[in-house]
Amino acid sequence: MMITESEILNAAILIVDDQECNVLLLEQMLREAGYTTIASTMNPKEVSALHRKNGYDLILLDLKMPGMDGFKVMEALKEINANDYLPVLVITAQPGHKILALQAGAKDFIAKPFDLVEVKTRIHNMLEVRLLYKKLGNYNKALEQTVQERTKDLTRANVQLTQEILERKKAEGSLQETYSEIKELKERLQAENVYLQQEVAQQYNFGDIIGQSAILSRVFSQIGQVAPMNATVLLLGETGTGKGVVARAIHSSSTRKGRPLITVNCTTLPATLVESELFGRERGAFTGSDARQIGRFELADGGTIFLDEIGEMPLELQSKLLRVIQDGEFERLGSPRTIKTDVRIIAATNRNLAEEVKSGKFREDLYYRLNVFPITMPPLRQRKEDIPLLVNHFVAKFNKKIGKKIETVTKETLNALQEYHWPGNVRELESVIERAVIISQGGTLKIFDRFDTLRKNEETATGEVKALVELEHDHILQVLQKTGWRIEGKNGAAVLLGLNASTLRARMRKYEIFRQ
Repeated sequence: MMITESEILNAAILIVDDQECNVLLLEQMLREAGYTTIASTMNPKEVSALHRKNGYDLILLDLKMPGMDGFKVMEALKEINANDYLPVLVITAQPGHKILALQAGAKDFIAKPFDLVEVKTRIHNMLEVRLLYKKLGNYNKALEQTVQERTKDLTRANVQLTQEILERKKAEGSLQETYSEIKELKERLQAENVYLQQEVAQQYNFGDIIGQSAILSRVFSQIGQVAPMNATVLLLGETGTGKGVVARAIHSSSTRKGRPLITVNCTTLPATLVESELFGRERGAFTGSDARQIGRFELADGGTIFLDEIGEMPLELQSKLLRVIQDGEFERLGSPRTIKTDVRIIAATNRNLAEEVKSGKFREDLYYRLNVFPITMPPLRQRKEDIPLLVNHFVAKFNKKIGKKIETVTKETLNALQEYHWPGNVRELESVIERAVIISQGGTLKIFDRFDTLRKNEETATGEVKALVELEHDHILQVLQKTGWRIEGKNGAAVLLGLNASTLRARMRKYEIFRQ
């Protein structure tokens, strides 16, 4: 029992939104996609009457409307469709409302601002399911009518008794087959519903931050507190814990989300070019500068600048950064003109800046300016209960990227992943899962060489208990020796450790690891 493209494009659709621009955008999108029967209203109170009259196949319903919100509209629609499929696709800009809408009876949702490709896909899929329900319902009614007619015939004509019994059995068989199809479709929809709810729940309204541990919940709370403000934020924690992801989450939840988020990794910029990269330069400012360059602070005007690994910034530039934070102004290299900028600063470091201040490597006044609202990202070993969620997230990500269909992660594999101490944190876990997805055969995830090698190195270590810092020092040294002190490239130590090359060099400086 198939639904044709023509049936889908001729389905009756009602758009309900109090914003005329949204109504016009959706109407235009639907007509360009080929849909022919489109109605709209900006008055949520008349939706029930319109649906009772026209029996729409799909209602695109905005949740936040004056006078009568989308939840009340769905309650009214349920009185019409008490025992039927409720054909509602909700529109919301609030991630927290998605699960509530699904629980209230909606079958799917689309988020504001609209991603038109996603909207078209969800509308097409939902109409296909809706029309299949209608066709199955009509078929069911026809079968019931046939059974009733045959029963009447049996009472009127005993001569046709045998033939009518056969016809009835045939009809009952068809009915049972239809009920089986309905049951299978219902189970599929329930599974999709659960998946969508899990997907929304895992996002926790903060993009790609995956986890539900208590220690991460505190981070979520801090993000929620500081994101709407313009306060400077200092992200602390080990490499690979997700400081960059948190920076993006703060920006995307702030009033500056419509302006750019400019990222500067202080470890990757050559020391001689840091100043011109941050503040810009005029043509001829120094040898080799044959063109004018706009600095990162100018690019970030009105938005946010993320200074990653701020502890690596040269001491002589820290005073200029302090001036930007205090006064919002700077000069390009080679120019006397002062430039004003309105930038929110988020900084991150894996160093102990308080100790750096004591040793004279970091300005005390800059440290206090940056440390307005510190957020410490916990290492993965302190939130091991989040590892299954992260594994599922990365498996789905790399299934899509690589084209695999890994569907199962065994309990033994999860236990092994949770037992490992993850010196490279989430970034290392992501690297391990990507490699595992690539080399796993069949539908079950297998963790091979790289992770096994790391675990064997731990298991064969001496019996004395070492500090995590010492373990990481020894592990980095072993991998460097194994690769012949090659840091970058396909077979370099950075790839084996699941780290960026710049991060590995920073660790080597931190632990005073030099080529022997």
